[in-house]
Amino acid sequence: MKEHGVIAFIKKHVLTAIGYMIPLVVAAGLCMALGQFIDGDVRNSTSGIGYFLYKAGGFGMSAVVPVITAGVAYSMADKPGIAPGLILGFICTEIKAGFIGGIVAGFLVGYLVLTIKKYIKLPQNMQGLMPVMVIPVLTTAVAGILMFTVVGQPFAWLQVTLTSAISSLQSGSKFVFGAVLGGMACFDFGGPVNKTMSTFVNGLMIDGVIEPEAVKFVGSMIPPFGIAVSCLLTRNKYTRAEKEALKAAVPMGFCMITEGVIPIAARDLVRVVFACVCGSAVAGGLSMTWGCGSPVPHGGMLSVPLFTNPVKFCLALAIGSVITGVILSAIKKKVTEEDEDFEDLGTVTADMEEIKIEMI
Repeated sequence: MKEHGVIAFIKKHVLTAIGYMIPLVVAAGLCMALGQFIDGDVRNSTSGIGYFLYKAGGFGMSAVVPVITAGVAYSMADKPGIAPGLILGFICTEIKAGFIGGIVAGFLVGYLVLTIKKYIKLPQNMQGLMPVMVIPVLTTAVAGILMFTVVGQPFAWLQVTLTSAISSLQSGSKFVFGAVLGGMACFDFGGPVNKTMSTFVNGLMIDGVIEPEAVKFVGSMIPPFGIAVSCLLTRNKYTRAEKEALKAAVPMGFCMITEGVIPIAARDLVRVVFACVCGSAVAGGLSMTWGCGSPVPHGGMLSVPLFTNPVKFCLALAIGSVITGVILSAIKKKVTEEDEDFEDLGTVTADMEEIKIEMI
């Protein structure tokens, strides 16, 4: 279904900003994690490779919100939006408005730049001053004052309240919260529900809450692993084409790319989604309860050694995959001759750039 109006407008500019943010978060997060891996007491160190990596990553993470804000502003207003967007992003970081405040600030900057371009006219011999002085100065001044005094305050309160609420969750509440996130992560195999969940937990990671990020990992990897377990348990419930497709889906799942299961799920969508959501919900709840956390937003199993409690994370992933496999084997119907004749499972046609953005 094609999106129209305000939703499509917002989505276009936010996705542009996320595209710029992803390499920054991955590079900064991995540098911090590697620094901690090399130097276990890196926070108290003053030199060494681990310290240098950790500090470099820290500087990168501090620029995440400014890059989001500048990305939205650039998408709306082209180059004149970049400078005020960066400044407004740092303001959002200062007042703790988080990535949500940064996105709003980006739209504020974009609209102000477009308004100034439309209504402020200089003599022809002074037009060169517009992009280098008039637009950035006026936009930064007006938007900065608004963010400090009016616009940014509700988002600062929301971010602090949300972060505090998640950090103070007890074991039972953590399990429920993790279960909901885990179910959302795999519900539509990289679709809108997964994107919504991913954007939410990425924002929490930027603010130092890394446990939900691990839930995103587990929910994104369970579908291919769980279906593979089901195929091992009940091979007579899978067609030859589905077995072949699993040979590609499992390695993709290892790298946290869920889309490989879409051709397999298409033949029995309701049962596959139900089983995957059940397994991912349990695994997500266990991951949150056990305090598993990811300092990076992507990387699949290759990033797991950088997690907090990586062994427990792997245990949660294994438990969720087995639950998915057992449930799916129990409810899935046996393959018929008609099913075997339907060899065309379809293909994943999205290019790799789109897949990366959806899954992170």
